[in-house]
Amino acid sequence: MPQHSRRLTIAATMTAAGLVVAGCSGEPSTRENTASRELTTSGTASENASEPTSTAPATASSSAASARGLAITTAASDFGPMLFDRNGQAIYLFDKETTRQPQCYGACASAWPPVLTLGHPRAGGAVQENLLGTTERTDGSSQVTYAGHPLYYYAHEDPHQVLCHDVTEFGGRWLVVTPNGTPAV
Repeated sequence: MPQHSRRLTIAATMTAAGLVVAGCSGEPSTRENTASRELTTSGTASENASEPTSTAPATASSSAASARGLAITTAASDFGPMLFDRNGQAIYLFDKETTRQPQCYGACASAWPPVLTLGHPRAGGAVQENLLGTTERTDGSSQVTYAGHPLYYYAHEDPHQVLCHDVTEFGGRWLVVTPNGTPAV
């Protein structure tokens, strides 16, 4: 291979690798799973019909959603059944958090926005109602919890994508959540 072509190939490979590493935030990270994962929604149209739709992670901003709380449901994925919101946004837990109290603020919360609700969250699909709860954040907002874990989105995923399962950032691992409340393996 000519020297010029070899340099271009190496540069392209390094650029692609850099994009994968930076895929889950601006902070350098350890990516153990770099493939985009697709979900299959298991929620029903009627369970989601009364809620507004959005392309961004849902935050229960309408009065209809606040009266009934954010719907959390399940979908099939490469990691087995997992939690997502009514719009198909994948939901994660942060393994650094061992209590109901969130520790993800500032730059962490910009990359990993908390799943917020104005009312008690609602169960859909295989979500267990008795595992749903809330915890108060320092700004007074109400963050959804599941099996005692505060829940988060990844800020740069489209609906039905799972880009950042088993990624280490901000001092802990980010893992998708199974219907029984444990992280997926």
